[in-house]
Amino acid sequence: MTQRPRTRYAKIGDSYVGYQVVGDGPIDLVYHAGWYSHIEHQWSEGSLARFLGRLASFSRLIVFDRRGHGISDPIDPDDMTLEQWIEDTTAVMDAVGSERAVMVGTTEAGPMQILHAATHPERTSALVLINTSACAGRKPDYPWGMPEAYQERAAEMMRDLMLTTDDIELELYQRALGVRSNDVDPADTLRLTRYATSPGMIYRLMRTSLQSDVRHILPMVHVPTLILHKADQAFMRADHGRYLAEHIDGARYVELPGSELMPFFGDQRPFLDEIEEFVTGVRPVHEPDRVLSTVLFTDIVSSTERAVAEGDRRWLEMLERHNAVVRRELDRHRGRAVHTAGDGFLATFDGPARAVRCACDIATQVAGLGLNVRAGVHTGEIELVGDDVAGIAVHIGRRVSDLAGPGEVLVSRTVVDLVAGSGLEFDARGEHDLKGAGTWALYAVRAH
Repeated sequence: MTQRPRTRYAKIGDSYVGYQVVGDGPIDLVYHAGWYSHIEHQWSEGSLARFLGRLASFSRLIVFDRRGHGISDPIDPDDMTLEQWIEDTTAVMDAVGSERAVMVGTTEAGPMQILHAATHPERTSALVLINTSACAGRKPDYPWGMPEAYQERAAEMMRDLMLTTDDIELELYQRALGVRSNDVDPADTLRLTRYATSPGMIYRLMRTSLQSDVRHILPMVHVPTLILHKADQAFMRADHGRYLAEHIDGARYVELPGSELMPFFGDQRPFLDEIEEFVTGVRPVHEPDRVLSTVLFTDIVSSTERAVAEGDRRWLEMLERHNAVVRRELDRHRGRAVHTAGDGFLATFDGPARAVRCACDIATQVAGLGLNVRAGVHTGEIELVGDDVAGIAVHIGRRVSDLAGPGEVLVSRTVVDLVAGSGLEFDARGEHDLKGAGTWALYAVRAH
């Protein structure tokens, strides 16, 4: 997105619901991400912004914050019902002049979209359900939900997580979401949750979602339905998706590999390809933009231990100085910062020698801050995915970095071969099995 969409408000009685419209496709699509909903901040979250941008490429995308979320008015926490949130949906559709739309719901927004499809079929052209369920709590005839004995504790844990700065609890949150800290910074995930709602509200939202049961509504859904579910999601097991498919007449069920709870985490393309084909009738053909590039990974050694030793404020100051050094050196060596993950950077270069020298300068500069970084450099073909990069070369670069020692810049044999004549010197570090990428000879840059 080069420009953020304009925010407007729909009125329901004395309350206001914020919404945005993006894209000008021939099909209206109403998307709601459950409690990860803040329509203005979402464009600052790279993976979520890319996900929404792709939806808007083939539709007129309508996003809104339900009451109690994001920029919309509060809702009585003791009177939260699916019925009220359906009112929010219809009010926004009226405000934008949408007569019928594809309703897309993820996680705990699924029951709301199911109920909307059954109640307002004349306004629902199709239904897409992603990693969601008709009943999140366990029942005698529904063994896949959360047991009642754990439901109160689960709601308390979500509330307490909003209040924490504990790295261990953040890592546990990441595991529940099915994403690795190498892919998504736990702090970024928690920040998105905090923008969307408050600790007290998320406690009540969790309670409400675990108590909701729309199983008896499923036979009354008579619109085309697509159900997408990650096979290894721990919190929202795939059994939930299979149950939906078995009880919604004519529903199409697609089980995708992976464990991510939210569709904008991890590899988004499978979700988006299925949705686009379902909505438009045409499956997109991707011509990946592949280029030869050098990738550089850096991260701070023993960052968790240092954070505990330094304390939150001192560590944040050190991290900010570290980030400033890395960005300055990347600019100086004409590298591009792709993204950060906590205390690490992924950058790309169009020349391996500059990448190696940049890594060495970063290691030297941050040592002056009392920090040690490890770095890995590899050259290979990468795939450009929007502002992100993917492919086996990226995977290899990450593995090389993981094997580097404190203050060490480790490179692959490919890099050594390509920088011949540059004056850079290397020491052999032997052959290593890089998981998923075969065996590679690695070399450490020799200090001068």
